[in-house]
Amino acid sequence: MFLEGLDELDRKIVTLLIENARLSYSDIGQKVGVSRVAVKARIQALEQRGVIEEYTTIVNPQKISGAVSCYFEIETRPEAFAQVAAILRDNDTVTQVYRVTGRSKLHVHAVAASGEEMEAFISQVVDRLPGVVSCTCNSILSRIKDVKGLRL
Repeated sequence: MFLEGLDELDRKIVTLLIENARLSYSDIGQKVGVSRVAVKARIQALEQRGVIEEYTTIVNPQKISGAVSCYFEIETRPEAFAQVAAILRDNDTVTQVYRVTGRSKLHVHAVAASGEEMEAFISQVVDRLPGVVSCTCNSILSRIKDVKGLRL
């Protein structure tokens, strides 16, 4: 995939960081054939440009005993969209909120510590959202593929 402004060296560096963000500058430099200092400068430039947004630990909720992970498809009336999006964005149970095309308008991922906690989230938050036209909820049973970041 071609990304304007990202040369071959940057692509190699980003690919290595996607595979393992804990690699040292020296390790990356050895793999791509440049110095540790050059790698550090490239990574800092990518961070400043917003190409690299953050480094994080990803926890698989299916591996935590009792955790429940659900996707919601929510359609709102146009005048309620911004308010609903803000309520969901600010809720700790919600891990992702996407504005999408099609009928749903919002694609939302939520993770709760238990079925009871997910039910409380649905009844106390989702069911009370203003201007909702329709809402569907799908529980995740298992993860088959989950690609993190952009594949170059």
